[in-house]
Amino acid sequence: MSLDDDIAFFEQVPTLAVLGRQALRVLAIGAETRNLPGGAVLFYAGELADGGYVVQQGSILLEPGTPLEGREMTAGPGTLIGELALLTDIVAPATAIAKEPTTVIRISRGLFHKTLEGFPASAKKLHDMMAERLAEWTSELDTVKTALNKANQK
Repeated sequence: MSLDDDIAFFEQVPTLAVLGRQALRVLAIGAETRNLPGGAVLFYAGELADGGYVVQQGSILLEPGTPLEGREMTAGPGTLIGELALLTDIVAPATAIAKEPTTVIRISRGLFHKTLEGFPASAKKLHDMMAERLAEWTSELDTVKTALNKANQK
């Protein structure tokens, strides 16, 4: 794919789209494309994650490291895997396995941080989006908590 194609592809990924075209250009130039054969492991649960991956073609099976960490999921084209690893040290909660020949674009944490440093308005937009998402999750958890408290009082 051309640089413009990569930028256009990143614009379809909600977390990346808020950064704007110029910041996405920097990410597209510095990102690394990896082609995986079916069955190849991208990373294992428990490994320290140092960046994120965007599925470009194919699909990735995400197998949780333990039953407490959720259920299996499949990530298809346009899915950002490891969003939090773009921002901070985190251990991968799942093993990622290519279900078929798959192409992913790896964005290292260092590249992501440098991009945000170079584009402070983009960093602010990302901050605002994540703060809004956190507020939504908090509201949803409060709703669940209220429902559980009511159920326990019966």
